[in-house]
Amino acid sequence: MTHKISFISLGCAKNQVNCEQMMSLVQAAGHEIVSEPAGADVAVVNTCGFLASACEEAIDSILELAELKKAGKLKKILVTGCMAQRYQTDVLAELPEIDGILGTGSYGDIAGAITEAMEQGLRPCHLGNIHTAPQNGPRILSTPPWYAYLRIAEGCDNHCAYCVIPSLRGKYRSRPMGELLDEAAELASAGVKELLVIAQDITRYGTDLNGEHQLAALLRELCKLDFHWIRLHYLYPDEITEELIDTIASEGKVLPYLDIPIQHCSDSILKAMNRRDTKESIRSLFQTLRARIPGLVLRTSLIAGLPGEGEAEFEELCEFLREQKIERAGVFPFSPEDGTRAARMEHVDAAEAARRAEVAVDVQSDIIDEYNESVLGEERELLCEGFDGQAQMFYGRSYAESPEIDGRIWFTANGECDPGTFVTVRLTGVMDGELTGEQAE
Repeated sequence: MTHKISFISLGCAKNQVNCEQMMSLVQAAGHEIVSEPAGADVAVVNTCGFLASACEEAIDSILELAELKKAGKLKKILVTGCMAQRYQTDVLAELPEIDGILGTGSYGDIAGAITEAMEQGLRPCHLGNIHTAPQNGPRILSTPPWYAYLRIAEGCDNHCAYCVIPSLRGKYRSRPMGELLDEAAELASAGVKELLVIAQDITRYGTDLNGEHQLAALLRELCKLDFHWIRLHYLYPDEITEELIDTIASEGKVLPYLDIPIQHCSDSILKAMNRRDTKESIRSLFQTLRARIPGLVLRTSLIAGLPGEGEAEFEELCEFLREQKIERAGVFPFSPEDGTRAARMEHVDAAEAARRAEVAVDVQSDIIDEYNESVLGEERELLCEGFDGQAQMFYGRSYAESPEIDGRIWFTANGECDPGTFVTVRLTGVMDGELTGEQAE
């Protein structure tokens, strides 16, 4: 029996890839994918469970769907992903509106779960092994046609004290290089111009297969394919090898944009959080990367209010930001997550953590303003992504802006500029914190 299935994906890009794989499985089973849950037979909510706030967002989405269900505009709600994995018993007991769950080890069971819910009157609960779940499989891309994600590994072995990922996604498992290159070749053939290489920790790629870091070798092979840009997300600081730095510096397709989450810079806090870095090792790494990779833009993630952070440690973090001038930073207040060691450690209250995060964001805003001023007059290659009728300007991204997280560059063009094409733009100004420019002659 054919059903109409709508998908909602929350959280990170890695979750989005799982959703794309589920959509392909559902379509292969003969069902129709529809964009809106209103009028669908089944809505599938692929949840994030990384933070309590992400779980709250997921619950809000589920309750909105429950209203559609109550109004007769939706028949079933299936919940998949990290929140379902993390709170499997609670989700089923406390949200009677839900008609079934699939954990992070059971994405492949989606078509069967739809049959169970729709045709057999069951309330499926699939919780497969998170350490052995397959990672490959065809996808229906949910990104614009010019960029796509390539997830090269699943899980994490870093076991940072504040993080629940290992318990939700399992141990670190690299995908075989041949499998990745086949998938990447398909993406290139489909017209993808920008490939975003992602995992919880891409720098560890290959070490679980043969003990050797293989990311640099993978990148060299990816650069032989018909991509224009290759962007890297989530590099763990102490796993960055000399070979990897050389490869990033020498391969023209690999963008000089590195996402290296450091979380903090205080030695005592890093140690307590089971991070393997020190302030000096991070400083030295950034210095090396900037010296060897021209035009490098760094992105990082920071947590304010971690256990052990007093006013002195927080000021140390702000000072480190001012010193290093990291171009992009996401700053988050510490969230004591159930089941983590950090939640049991002494820490400031939520209001103080939020206040410190706001202060750090203000520091970062000054750094971004300074960076934007420093690049005015430059000509940059932009990937055009659309036209805003109200602003009467095109918008796009340079190598320095990753999709969904870094904002846009706004520009005027000499004529039409189709989304998914590259254009050279002279940067001339700043508007609401984002760069503006005009197409170069």
